Amino acid sequence: MSTNAPSPRSLIGRGSYLEALRIGEILRKETVGGILLVIAAVIALIWANSPASESYFALRDFKIGFEPWHLELSLGAWAADGLLAVFFFMVGLELKREIVAGDLRQISKAVVPVAAAVGGVAVPALIYAAINWGNPETISGWAIPTATDIAFAVAVLAVIGSHLPTPLRIFLLTLAVVDDLMAITIIAFFYTDTINTTALLLTLIPLALYAFLAQKYRRLFGMKSAAAWFILLPIGFAAWALLHASGIHATVAGVVLAFTIPVLHSTKHGKHTGGPGLAEIFEHRFRPLSAGFAVPVFAFFSAGVAVGGLDGLASALTDPVAIGIIVALVLGKPIGILAATWLTSKFTKATLDPELKWVDLLGVSLLAGIGFTVSLLVAELSFGLGNPANDHAKVAILAASILAAVLASILLGSRNKQYKKLQAQEAVDADADGIPDVYQQEQ
Repeated sequence: MSTNAPSPRSLIGRGSYLEALRIGEILRKETVGGILLVIAAVIALIWANSPASESYFALRDFKIGFEPWHLELSLGAWAADGLLAVFFFMVGLELKREIVAGDLRQISKAVVPVAAAVGGVAVPALIYAAINWGNPETISGWAIPTATDIAFAVAVLAVIGSHLPTPLRIFLLTLAVVDDLMAITIIAFFYTDTINTTALLLTLIPLALYAFLAQKYRRLFGMKSAAAWFILLPIGFAAWALLHASGIHATVAGVVLAFTIPVLHSTKHGKHTGGPGLAEIFEHRFRPLSAGFAVPVFAFFSAGVAVGGLDGLASALTDPVAIGIIVALVLGKPIGILAATWLTSKFTKATLDPELKWVDLLGVSLLAGIGFTVSLLVAELSFGLGNPANDHAKVAILAASILAAVLASILLGSRNKQYKKLQAQEAVDADADGIPDVYQQEQ
């Protein structure tokens, strides 16, 4: 007997086939960046705790630049303020593309990763605040455990879960991108002490010019995207420098500039074509720079901390700052993500994708506890270089990230064989057009 009852909506669906291919390409590139990030962090730790440690800190603190725009900065500051702006530019491009042309343009597909990201930010912040409540010197670090390091997480995923199903991969990437956007919003609103109004207003001039040229680049430069890049880069740098001088953390400029870049290729009559928009072109150009250089160099200058042997390590890990960070990242992240996802399923009456289990979401949620790049940045903003609390926070971030990676590896590693079987079946089911039937059935 047939029934006309509608099938339950999938809580975490596959998304479109083109989206799956695009996500796969992004994750492959981020994997390389994650490996470089880990290598850079390890080198920094070894150097900072070696007999030649003074040379590491001298290099990190070496100042270069020019003062008129408050740009006489140490190499470490250039990495944190400048190179991470490139990273957040990529985050902004990815988020805008997801909203305009990706699966996030559909509210039904966006609500789960967005809700999960909110839970993954709120719960760790509350846990850290609860552990450090009443201490005005350490409570300011509440935002440290809120961010997920997508490059580090994807690098771990590539090693232990190469056959992870597409829905989980999309979920992880989208979650991390939204997570990073919330982190940069927190930085903009909560880690800005004083604002230079003149510099902030002047920022609007290059920003407006940048947005105008970006939107009109086809008409102005034709198909020569290299010309657009060559012209937009110095204008973007001017906006970054003025925002830096205003007192707002300059990495915010990366996201703001990215949001002005058009995602879709339009003709002069305003009609969209199938060609790549400037956002896609810039993604291809800047992702190697971000993943292969900007983030690893930042990790090199930020991860180096003199532990001080076993006694120093024990002292660091027993500090409420470190305890709050570790508990928040390792426990708070998965609790927040899973709780938000479960609540969403109850309110929307959606069910989990048939090939997934809640244990799979737990594994990905543990991966989200790898909070490295942005967490190190927020630690510096919270406590400042040279502050013992900052050093303890760095030790805790490293320890928590390693612990989260190990736990996720154990859990997802046990599921990897099943993932491989599922993907093998999809390949068998593919039609002559090369698109697996499961994607065609969902259209």
